[in-house]
Amino acid sequence: MEIHAEALLFDNDGTLVSSLESVDRCWTKWAHEYGITAEDFARVELHGRPAAEIAADLLPAGLVPEAVARIEALEVEDVAGSVVALPGTLALLAQLPPERWAVVTSATRRLAEARLDEVGIRPKTTVAADDITRGKPDPEPYLLAARQLGADPARCVVFEDAPAGLASGRAAGMRTVALTTTHRADELDADVVVTDLSAVSVQVTADGVTITAGA
Repeated sequence: MEIHAEALLFDNDGTLVSSLESVDRCWTKWAHEYGITAEDFARVELHGRPAAEIAADLLPAGLVPEAVARIEALEVEDVAGSVVALPGTLALLAQLPPERWAVVTSATRRLAEARLDEVGIRPKTTVAADDITRGKPDPEPYLLAARQLGADPARCVVFEDAPAGLASGRAAGMRTVALTTTHRADELDADVVVTDLSAVSVQVTADGVTITAGA
């Protein structure tokens, strides 16, 4: 499939980088510290959602700010040696002008920048959990990224690995490319589904980027 876009918007964890082992390790420790049972923890969708929303699903409201600060600290401390760039990520981003792409993540800015820096990715534009009032699957994060890049949402393409993120992109009126890095293809509702960013090629044009995505 070939898509022409003004801007490319990338989720981070599971799309650009993998930090799954770190995420599992930190959230398991966090849940133990707050006395959350395995059963309660298992019923909550973790991937692609802001920590504040996850904590709010599991804890009394009064504990949420402290709990969010704690999980952020645990994950930032665990970044070194625990984050790797996924296949195709660095080669693809190296071809894109800085004003044509952004990272749109459910992580806090502090955590997102730590993970990106670990693999040498330094985007000009990042939308993080700190910047929004409603996280994925709400369209707010992706609409904000398009606005910051000065791009028409209808001419943006979202790259995501999680159902919540894909729903966010669709709700924003954007085309979507799903990566099967953390979910099965049949769990992902997108315009095109690929294994990872190594299956995506780009050609920069005068008014945007032409994307070719294959299986």
